[in-house]
Amino acid sequence: MTFTSGSRLDPSRVQRRGASAGTGGMAIGGGIGGLLLLLVGAYLGVDLTGLFGGGSSGSSVSANDPAAQQQLEQKCTTGADANKSTDCLVVGTVNSLDSYWSSAMPALGATFTYPEVVLFDSQTSTGCGTASVQTGPFYCPPDNTIYVETNFFQILSEFGGSTGPLAQEYVIAHEYGHHIQQLLGVFDVADRTGTGANSDSVKVELMADCLAGVWTHFAAAAPDAGGTPYLVAPTDAEINDALSAAGSVGDDNIQQATQGQANPDSFTHGTSAQRIQAFTLGYQAGSVPQCDPFGVTGSGSGAN
Repeated sequence: MTFTSGSRLDPSRVQRRGASAGTGGMAIGGGIGGLLLLLVGAYLGVDLTGLFGGGSSGSSVSANDPAAQQQLEQKCTTGADANKSTDCLVVGTVNSLDSYWSSAMPALGATFTYPEVVLFDSQTSTGCGTASVQTGPFYCPPDNTIYVETNFFQILSEFGGSTGPLAQEYVIAHEYGHHIQQLLGVFDVADRTGTGANSDSVKVELMADCLAGVWTHFAAAAPDAGGTPYLVAPTDAEINDALSAAGSVGDDNIQQATQGQANPDSFTHGTSAQRIQAFTLGYQAGSVPQCDPFGVTGSGSGAN
C-alpha cells in the first residue's frame, strides 16, 4: 500500500542498530535452498522461540548505535519518506499497525502493549538467540520484539522474490500479528512444538496471516497523531501481490521444490492455498474472532 505523503511518522518506535564488529556480510546459501530459506523467513514468519545461534564468524554484529538511530529519525518523518525508503517503510508500517491495534484490542478484551521493533545489519543478538538475514523478519516472544534485517528485501529482490509495498508491509504485519497473539493468550494455549497439517503450529501461523489481513482491511483508516491516515487503500494489484507472496511459500510448495514431494505430517505453516485463504479471510471480513481457531478473542470484533 502507498503511504499518504503528508502523514507524520514516529521513527522513535523503531530501534536502529548499527554494525559494531567485523566487516563481512552475512553469507547467503546458494541455489534453491538459499532462496527458499529466505522466502520462508520473510513470508511465513519464523517463530524463533528457543532458536539456534546464527551467522558466520566473519559477519558484523549489530549493536545499539546512537548515530544510526539519529539518522533513521532524521530521514523517516513523513509518508513520502516511507514511499521512498525501505527503512522508512518499516517505520510507517509499524506506526500504522500501532494505530490500528491499539484501537482494536480493547474490544477484544485484551490489554494492548506495543512490541519493540529492531532494524539491524547482518546479525544481532535477540532474546531468542542470534538473528541474521537468513532468518528473515521474525517476532521473538521472550523479548516481545520484531526483528528485521535491513538488507533482507533487497536480497529477496535479487533472488526474484516479490518486493511490492504491500508484500513488504504484509511481512511486518504478520510478525506484528504474532505479538497480538501473545497479548491475546494464544501462546498460552497453543502447542507450538508439534507439526502436521492440523497442528497448532500451522494454526498459529495461519492466524497471523489472517491478522495481517485484518489490519490491511482497516489500514486506510488508521490515523497518525494528527488524524491523517498513514496509508491509502490498497489496489487490487497490491492485494494480489501480497497473496502471491504468501502463496509462493506454502509448506507444500517449499517441500515440492526441495524434496520433490509434500509431507503433510511435517507442515508447520500451512499450504499455499491455506495461507492465501487466511489472509483473504482477514482482509475481507475485518474480524479478529474469525481469524481465531483457539477461541481466545470472544465476541469482540476488533473493528475501529
